[in-house]
Amino acid sequence: MNKIVDLFCGCGGMSLGFQNAGFNIVGAYELWEAAAKCYENNFNHPLFREDLSAVDNAVTSIKKLAPDIIIGGPPCQDFSHAGKRIEGGRASLTEAYADIVKNIAPTYFIMENVDRAQKSNAYTKAREIFKSAGYGLTEIVLDASKCGIPQKRKRFFCIGAMNQPDGFLSSMLLERISNHETTLRDYFGDGLDFEYYYRHPRNYSRRAIFSIDEPAPTMRGVNRPVPKGYPGNPNDACPLNDSIRALTTIERSLIQTFPPEYKWLGNKTDMEQMIGNAVPVKLAEFVATILKQFINNHEAQVYVDNDKLIAWLINTHSYTERSAKDVISRIRRANSIVQISDAPDTFYMYQLESSPQFKSISSSVRSQMKKAVSLLIDYRTVAQ
Repeated sequence: MNKIVDLFCGCGGMSLGFQNAGFNIVGAYELWEAAAKCYENNFNHPLFREDLSAVDNAVTSIKKLAPDIIIGGPPCQDFSHAGKRIEGGRASLTEAYADIVKNIAPTYFIMENVDRAQKSNAYTKAREIFKSAGYGLTEIVLDASKCGIPQKRKRFFCIGAMNQPDGFLSSMLLERISNHETTLRDYFGDGLDFEYYYRHPRNYSRRAIFSIDEPAPTMRGVNRPVPKGYPGNPNDACPLNDSIRALTTIERSLIQTFPPEYKWLGNKTDMEQMIGNAVPVKLAEFVATILKQFINNHEAQVYVDNDKLIAWLINTHSYTERSAKDVISRIRRANSIVQISDAPDTFYMYQLESSPQFKSISSSVRSQMKKAVSLLIDYRTVAQ
């Protein structure tokens, strides 16, 4: 099972989506205490309160978890609104994320952010770092409403795979994107007790009243009640009346596709901010499911029968099942650096050891990968 570390994990939307898709989250990093406590209340793996802008310290910590995949989204406050050229001071966290990925060298990574991040100076620099580390990149803006989420929310995803061509996942993603925008009624059926609701606009030139027969607007980090004297807008779904109210905190979390049983902590302001900042769970799951399919298809070319290899390791070398699965994970990682043929041999090991990417990995992990490939060579010899 591919091991994942989630950076800038917030309250856990990305982690939960990848967990739902069958990935193994082994650790997460978050500095905001309110979000960190909420995350810990919903997951069993460790969370680390570390400043990820201190790249060297972060790399030392993350390497201990030996992730195959790194996911996460640097804070979206890093980037200016459309039409502005000045980027926030925290935009350097995007470069820090890229530097961490380069130093850890996982087989895959996923970076998520607001759609405008793709055109930022910070992302331009991060992209250069990713490319210099040997990653092929799939860069795409996804409209959540066309991915099964009842919300008009556009998010940028940069998905990296070591030694793959750019656009390696594009066709699989595009095949799954729907032409239909998911409405609240589509998603909740008859589970809502209202037909119209209020969402406070940035200014009164924009509409504020929406219908459940359309996708919700983007859930932001603030949630205000209907103000006295709201003037209305010609594009409102209906005129203001006494039955129209703002969404509750829990309703907003459900529109962000968190499950009803998710345990929220903190004061109302913090919870609203966490929900607004989060990656919609089902959007993360959408991307994770497609990536998992790609990984399975790609790795099927390497392994004849994982179950037989695991059984051989257990019976012949007295490995535990968990240790045997770790061997397979290391073989997969080696394959992502230099593709393993049907019969890996000493020449393959030479190619692996000569690879710049392999050399960038810590000596202990290199040793584990070489041991795993040696075991695969032995197994293939016996199996023949």
